[in-house]
Amino acid sequence: MGLKVKRAGMATKLLVLVLLAVVAAALLSTQARLNAAQSDREALSRQVQEQREANAALEDGIARSGDPDYLADIARSRLGLVEPGEIEFVDPAK
Repeated sequence: MGLKVKRAGMATKLLVLVLLAVVAAALLSTQARLNAAQSDREALSRQVQEQREANAALEDGIARSGDPDYLADIARSRLGLVEPGEIEFVDPAK
């Protein structure tokens, strides 16, 4: 009694090739989505860090809000105010 080896027909080979192409396309699509998600994550991480820095600056401002020197500095730099007797020099180049 001899064993017969049945060879895969052309239709079977074509089916396997199509399945491999579908799997490869699915993997490429998944990789592209993964890369996009990673980029989004990095952008969000940067935004979180920027917001933390902004929050820290605001907390510092709140903590120093009772300091007369800090308030005078804000009045000078943001509002352009001067104390009586002070002279303000303006750089015309700016």
